Amino acid sequence: MIRPATADDLDAVVALEQACFGAEAWSASLVAGELTADTRVVLVHDDDGVDAYGTVGVVADVADLHRIATRPQRQGQGLGRGLLDALLDAARGEGAERMLLEVADTNVPARTLYERAGFTTIATRRRYYPSGADALVMERVL
Repeated sequence: MIRPATADDLDAVVALEQACFGAEAWSASLVAGELTADTRVVLVHDDDGVDAYGTVGVVADVADLHRIATRPQRQGQGLGRGLLDALLDAARGEGAERMLLEVADTNVPARTLYERAGFTTIATRRRYYPSGADALVMERVL
């Protein structure tokens, strides 16, 4: 089930951050900020525990996808796509007309997810990530 995240989900989301992003994981204070910010929509996939989460910021007519993270043992089961679809709907509901995101050019599963959802690459940020990977800036009109 996909539902809005609450403050009670903080520890579970922080654990997902660590499992999915390692050294690049957001801190508990950054996650807490996402959960409380007025311009954010944070959703979790919860089947007897939080298995995935996603967050998007919406300002005026632009939505920025900040994160989608799925517990490694649950990847490839459609949780990320379900969250992405729900976040797209939520962004539309908040008045967004387009969504932007950044993804590492080396993250083939995420790139495939976004391309299948109708995102196209509009720019590249060279050596953007600490690993040296480029960031692809992708966009989808809502």
